[in-house]
Amino acid sequence: MPFEGNLLLRALQAPDRARLAPHMELVHTRRGDRLFTAGEAVSVISFPCDLTVTTLLVAMRDGRSAEAATIGREGAVGGVVSNGCLPASTSAVVQIGGPVLRIEALRLQEAKRLSPALADLFVRYADCLLAQVLQSVACNALHPIEERCLRWLLTLQDRIGTEVLPVTHELLAAMLGVQRTYLTRVLRTLQQRGLVEVGRGRITILDRARVRAAACDCHGMVARHYEDVLGAVYGPSGRLVAVDPPDEGAIRPA
Repeated sequence: MPFEGNLLLRALQAPDRARLAPHMELVHTRRGDRLFTAGEAVSVISFPCDLTVTTLLVAMRDGRSAEAATIGREGAVGGVVSNGCLPASTSAVVQIGGPVLRIEALRLQEAKRLSPALADLFVRYADCLLAQVLQSVACNALHPIEERCLRWLLTLQDRIGTEVLPVTHELLAAMLGVQRTYLTRVLRTLQQRGLVEVGRGRITILDRARVRAAACDCHGMVARHYEDVLGAVYGPSGRLVAVDPPDEGAIRPA
């Protein structure tokens, strides 16, 4: 099992890896794949690996949706907070395709019962994921669309580690819960300010330091919470935020 591609799995001790490995399944996902849909019973926990990125989406009756959390190689999706096997309140959609390791929720529960260290790791991660969701709620309610847009772009860059982000206008509009035409005007403004460069199917962050300064505080607050609660998980070779100096709110190596 390629446990090294996911930071939570990489942090496991050898006995816990051996406990989980026989029950893990490696699948390859494509953009737009749904790991689960709101209302479905979640019976599988999924661990995005390498550059795979998924998003928890909340959909409304009128067809609009908004991002609740973005998850990459630093975490897992699927009943992480509830321990699985309960109806999902959101949908999990793959935004950047790639490898995903999956395990039945009941298998993971049994492993956590047998290993206090494994249980503690997932309790800590569940706390961080919930903090990210709650911060997203506050951000959507309180901050201007330009700041929210930059916050989401930084969040995605954290997980794939490149300045060029494979993001379409349609995708970003869905994440932010706005019309595509409105988002186009927002991106034009950000480009005129020299923060991003907008291309066909991609958005390039031109100066991360300036983008961080122009974004709302939410990105840094979530990163600092991960650092406080799970800092030891993200070691030097797999820092969640790999391009920031450690004294600027990034998740520092242990």
